[in-house]
Amino acid sequence: MAAGDGSGRHHLLIDQGMAKEELYGLTSQIRRSATSIPANIAEGYGRDNRGSYQQFLRIAQGSLKEFETHLQIAERIGLATHDQAYHMLLATEGIGKMLRQLIIKLAPK
Repeated sequence: MAAGDGSGRHHLLIDQGMAKEELYGLTSQIRRSATSIPANIAEGYGRDNRGSYQQFLRIAQGSLKEFETHLQIAERIGLATHDQAYHMLLATEGIGKMLRQLIIKLAPK
């Protein structure tokens, strides 16, 4: 649950009774979403069908957004520094642009 403090910053309120395993389960989610991106690109390419490839590229875009979200949460709760998150989010922005351009290039003309 997020709560504002009037300064525009948000803090994540974590139940003190939450098991550490639950908190650090986020790192597992980050890994899964990160590996899902290239896996979906490869699967779509391997289907040897332009429409399927586009669909899997869109799924990869969703995994990229999921990764970005998990990364932002990790920063907010102190599992990643601002600099770590910032640099990874810059990289994901470039990846997202490449995915969009590839989807557009594969569109029927």
